[in-house]
Amino acid sequence: MKYLAYLNKFFYKYRWRLLPGVIFVNISNLFGVLPAQVIRIAFDLIKENINIYRLFDGFERQKVIYDIFGYSLLLFGILVLLLALLRGIFLFFMRQTIILMSRHIEYDLKNEIYQHYQQLSMSFYRRNNTGDLMNRVTEDVSRVRMYVGPAIMYTINTTVLFLLVIYAMVSVNLKLAIYCLLPLPVLAITIYYVNTMINYRSEKIQQQLSKLSSFVQETFSGIRIVKAYVREGDVRDKFAAQSEDYKTHCMALVQIQALFFPMMILLVGLSTIITVYVGGIEAMNGTITSGNIAEFIVYVNQLTFPIASLGWVTSLIQRAAASQKRINEFLETKPEITSTSIEKPILKGHIKFENVSFIYPDTGIEALKNVSFEVNPGEFIAIIGRTGSGKSTLANLLMRMYDVSSGHIMIDGIAVDQLNLNNYRNQIGFVPQEVFLFSETIRNNIAFGMDVVKPGSVEQAAKDAAVYENIIEFDQDFETRIGERGITLSGGQKQRVSIARAIIKEPQILLFDDCLSAVDTHTEEEILNNLSKVMHHKTSILIAHRISTIKNADKILVLDDGEIIEQGTHKNLIEKRGSYFELYERQLLEEQIV
Repeated sequence: MKYLAYLNKFFYKYRWRLLPGVIFVNISNLFGVLPAQVIRIAFDLIKENINIYRLFDGFERQKVIYDIFGYSLLLFGILVLLLALLRGIFLFFMRQTIILMSRHIEYDLKNEIYQHYQQLSMSFYRRNNTGDLMNRVTEDVSRVRMYVGPAIMYTINTTVLFLLVIYAMVSVNLKLAIYCLLPLPVLAITIYYVNTMINYRSEKIQQQLSKLSSFVQETFSGIRIVKAYVREGDVRDKFAAQSEDYKTHCMALVQIQALFFPMMILLVGLSTIITVYVGGIEAMNGTITSGNIAEFIVYVNQLTFPIASLGWVTSLIQRAAASQKRINEFLETKPEITSTSIEKPILKGHIKFENVSFIYPDTGIEALKNVSFEVNPGEFIAIIGRTGSGKSTLANLLMRMYDVSSGHIMIDGIAVDQLNLNNYRNQIGFVPQEVFLFSETIRNNIAFGMDVVKPGSVEQAAKDAAVYENIIEFDQDFETRIGERGITLSGGQKQRVSIARAIIKEPQILLFDDCLSAVDTHTEEEILNNLSKVMHHKTSILIAHRISTIKNADKILVLDDGEIIEQGTHKNLIEKRGSYFELYERQLLEEQIV
C-alpha cells in the first residue's frame, strides 16, 4: 500500500464526494442487515401462529387467525421488498459519489503524468521508449482507477457489512456466531499468501504489456520500412511471440484467481453447514429459535458476495499497486533541465561558447571538447563537419535540451542556465535535423509555435520557405491534413514546412540544423535567398553538409571529432587549404561527376 499512498492527496481533494459515499455505504448496509431480522420475526410468527391455528381447529376463529396470519406475512414480504428498494437507492447514491470520484482522479492523474512528461529532459526520452510511456499514462492509470473506485467502494462496503453482521450475530448468540466465523482465519491466511503471488504476477503482466505496446508502436511508425524489406511475416512472428508471453503471464494470474474464488465460496458454504448444525442443537436446547437459524443463514449468505469479492478486490489493489509503482518511478524522476528565473528579457542575439564540453550521460560519448566561439547580434555563422562531429549536439546545447558537462554558454552575457527557459526558447526559431510534423493540417503545423497568428503570416512563411507553390497544389491547400509524422509530404516538403514553422515566429535567433539536406540545389538557392531577408538583423546559425549552403556566412566553423579545427570566412578557409578546402574540393568533384 506504500505505493498507493501517493493517491491520498486526491482523496483529500475529493473528500466531499468520498465522505457522502461512505455515509451512503453505511445506510445501504443498514438496510441490508434489517431484512434478516424481519425474516427471523416472520419465522417465529409462523411457528407461533401454526400452533395457535391448530388449537382453534373446528372453531370459527380459526379463519380469523388464518387471515391475520396471511396479512402479517404479506406485510413482512412488503417490508423486505421496501428495505431492498431503499438499499438499492443508497447503493446507487454510493456509486454516483465514489465511482464518479474515481473518474475525476483518473482525469487528474493522467494530466499530472502528462504534464510531468513534458517537464522531463531529453535524456529521459533517450532512456525510455514511447510505448512504455504511453502504457503508463493509459493502462496503468486505468488500473489505478479500479483501486480508487470499485476497490475502495467494495472494501468499505465489505467492512461495514461485515461489522454490522458480526454485531447482529453476537447479539443473538455468541456461541453460534463463533462457530459460523471459524472458517475466517483460514480465509485470512489464504489471502496473505495469495496477495504476494498476485502482486508479483501483476507486475510481470504490466512489464510485458509495456513491451508489447512498444513493439506495436515502433512497428507501425516504421511500417514503410517493414513493407519495403518484406518483413511482414517476421514482424508478425515476433508480435505473436510477445503476445504469447503476455498471455502466459495473464494465465498464470488467472490460475491463482481461479483457485482463490472457489475457495471463498467453499468457506462460506462451510459456514452455512455449521450454522444449520450448531443452530439446530442450540434450538433444541432452547437458547435460540428457529427464526434465529434462518436469520443466521441470511447473514452468512449476505457475507457470501463480500467474501467472494474479497479476492477480486485484493487482485485490484495489488494490480493497482504494481501500476502505481511504475507510475511513481516516472513521477519521482526529476527533470535535469530546470528554470528558476522569472525574468523575461528580450534577446539581442549575442551568443558565446566558452570551453564547452559535453558527454552524453547514457553512452559516455564525448560529443564536444573545449568548443569556444562567439556570435555577435545579427551575425550569420555556419557550422560544417563530418557526420558525428558534434554539430547537432551543439545545436541541442544551444537550445538547452541538455546542459553542458563543462564550460559555459552565454546569451547576451547571461549563462543560458540562468535564463527563463520558456522565454528563451520562445525567442529562437529552431529547425531540427529530424523533422517532425504532427497529424494536423499544414496550416496548423506551420503555426504550431504561435499563440496568435496574424492574417497572412502562414502564407508568407510558406513563401519564404519555398513551399507555398507545393501547398496550393493540394486540393485543400493549407487545410490539407498530413498523415502521422507528415507521411503525406516528401522529405524536402517536410523540411520546408519545418523552416516555415521557425520563421513565422519572427525570432531574434534562428537555428537551422542541416535543414536543407533533402532539397535540390535550385530550391536550396531559392530558400537561402528568401532566408537572407528573414535573417537580416537576426542572429543566425546554419548547420549544413554542403558548402554551397554556407559560403555566404559571416563566419564558418569547421568541426571534427567534437572540436573546432578551423574557422573563418569561405574565402579565408579556401586560402588556408586545410580540411575545409579538402571538403570543398571533394564536393566540387562529386558535382562534376553527377
